[in-house]
Amino acid sequence: MHLQVVSIFPEMVAKIAGYGVVGRAVTRGLVTLDCHNPRDFAKDAHRTVDGRPYGGGPGMVMKFEPSAAALGAARRSAPAGSLVVSLSPQGPVFVQAVARRYAELPGLVLLAGRYEASTSD
Repeated sequence: MHLQVVSIFPEMVAKIAGYGVVGRAVTRGLVTLDCHNPRDFAKDAHRTVDGRPYGGGPGMVMKFEPSAAALGAARRSAPAGSLVVSLSPQGPVFVQAVARRYAELPGLVLLAGRYEASTSD
């Protein structure tokens, strides 16, 4: 299984890949895991990946350009037939039946697009 993760926290993904069940799978060569950081695709000096929502409101939203570029790189690195999964707290619950279905795929691209940033209002 080849996992491609799109996240602005590549260090956290790397740490997870070294522990528990995932760590044992990586060590045994059953899983490969690569992380694609949208900041690497940002065009400005500060490597900005988020901004205020259009029309106002609380919080921040991910910028399209660096996110799309990182997702494109992840998809190109994934084997043919890999599924792209957008991780979200509002999505369906990850259950054993889903894990079994995903385990039969050659790879997964996991898009971790939600995070909480502090803003000064």
